[in-house]
Amino acid sequence: MSEEKLYMVKNDEGKYWDFSANSGFWSSEIAYPTTTIRKKQAERVAELVAGERGGHVVTLVEEPKKVVLTKEQAEIVEGAHDDNNFPASYISDHTGSSYKEKLLMNAYVNGWTVEKPKRYVLPMPGTDYHNYQMHGSAQYYAVKETGNWRPDAIALGADDAVKHGYTVTQSDIDAAPAWVKAIKPLEVTDDEV
Repeated sequence: MSEEKLYMVKNDEGKYWDFSANSGFWSSEIAYPTTTIRKKQAERVAELVAGERGGHVVTLVEEPKKVVLTKEQAEIVEGAHDDNNFPASYISDHTGSSYKEKLLMNAYVNGWTVEKPKRYVLPMPGTDYHNYQMHGSAQYYAVKETGNWRPDAIALGADDAVKHGYTVTQSDIDAAPAWVKAIKPLEVTDDEV
C-alpha cells in the first residue's frame, strides 16, 4: 500500500461515504476521501465502512502528468501505438539510449504533449528610430518569408513583431545566412501565432 493513496467508499447508487462527518453519511455531490484518518489505516477503515454499509472501496489516484516530447519523439510513440504487436520493441528499436527509451515508454503509458519550439525575433542592431506613421519607436527585424531572409520588417518592439508573425525558431536561425546568425536573437512567447 502506498502512503500517497486516498480511499473512498462508494455505494451502488454512485454516492460516497463522508469520512469527515462524525457519523458518516452518503452524499451524491462530493467524494470524501479518508484524509482525516492516519494514512496507514486509511485502506482498512475504508474496507470496514464498505463492509458495514454495503459500498465498495475506490482508490483515488491522481492522473499522471503527460510527458513533454519533441516532435521526433512523439512520432516514435505514435509509431509504437500503430505497431500493436510489440510497442516496447518499437520504442527500443527507435531510441539510442535507455533514458530516452524510459521517457518514451512513460509517454506511451501516461500520454504526451509535443513541446512548442522556442521562438525568437531578430531585431536588427542600430536600426531603431521614431516612426511618425506608426506613432512610436520602431525597429527593423530580420524575418524569413517564403524561404528567404530579409532585413526590413518594421515593428514597434518585440510584442508587435510577434503580432506581425516575425518569429523564427532556432532551427531557422541555424540554417540562416551568416548575417542573420550575427544578430542576437530575442526569445519571445508567441501565443498569438
